[in-house]
Amino acid sequence: MSDFNAVHAFLRDLQDRICAGLEAADGGARFQQDEWTRPEGGGGRSRVMKEGAVFEQAGVGFSDVSGATLPPSATAHRPELAGAPWRAVGVSLVIHPRNPYVPTSHANVRFFEARPEGRDPIWWFGGGFDLTPFYPVDEDVRHWHEVARDLCAPFGETRYAEHKAWCDRYFFLKHRNEARGVGGLFYDDLHADGFERCFDYTRAVGNGFLDAYLPIVARRKDTPWGEREREFQLYRRGRYVEFNLVWDRGTLFGLQSGGRTESILMSLPPRVRFEYAYVPEAGSAEARLGDYLRPRDWLGGK
Repeated sequence: MSDFNAVHAFLRDLQDRICAGLEAADGGARFQQDEWTRPEGGGGRSRVMKEGAVFEQAGVGFSDVSGATLPPSATAHRPELAGAPWRAVGVSLVIHPRNPYVPTSHANVRFFEARPEGRDPIWWFGGGFDLTPFYPVDEDVRHWHEVARDLCAPFGETRYAEHKAWCDRYFFLKHRNEARGVGGLFYDDLHADGFERCFDYTRAVGNGFLDAYLPIVARRKDTPWGEREREFQLYRRGRYVEFNLVWDRGTLFGLQSGGRTESILMSLPPRVRFEYAYVPEAGSAEARLGDYLRPRDWLGGK
């Protein structure tokens, strides 16, 4: 038996704690909250930090939305849900740092429940987190994946490997034949272990995000940078835009289900540039990034 209220309470608290952690790391900027509702049912609270000392823009959104029928993007692979009333709750965040040496990062944890007529409710959890560096540092990538591996450990020997591989597959720009970043964890339709264990795992993922990200921020936020690094950061942010608008299922679901456009697209960077047929100089720090944009075992089998 699922407990929607318990998930709802955890996710609201998670949004509060993540925002507090990011504010402390920035050292000055604060999140501004925008509460919203949707005619189809439900609403949310979007929080955005702008022009901080560390974070150029960070968005942390909580949503609790519902509807009478699901959009096509949600029923394409689950036709048994067509026509069923549904409700979904989640926290989603994207952080765009100011310093090009601090990676962009994304996290999301969510719970979905549908109630087809004459059948038991159908529910599942989904989520994960991933890291998108512009000037990657091996120490940071290892730390990121060590946190992911360790939080997965209580849930079985194969959990980290399976959800890391799923992340590698999902956050991949097929039209560029490159990964969005260095991966992390991704999962969807998690229900087979029962509600309590699936909820425990989702809590571990949500709670683990700051443990994975803030130490990297602390190590890189004071790294000197100049116009060259800034221009490369803005160029690579374009890849982030491409993924979100072309491949991301969450963006498509939000738009097709009548979600609030500003909240759905707050994941996009505040500044970005595109350049035709850009090729980094051979042997440069910018060219080095290409070696990281392919799935690999970052922990050496550990």
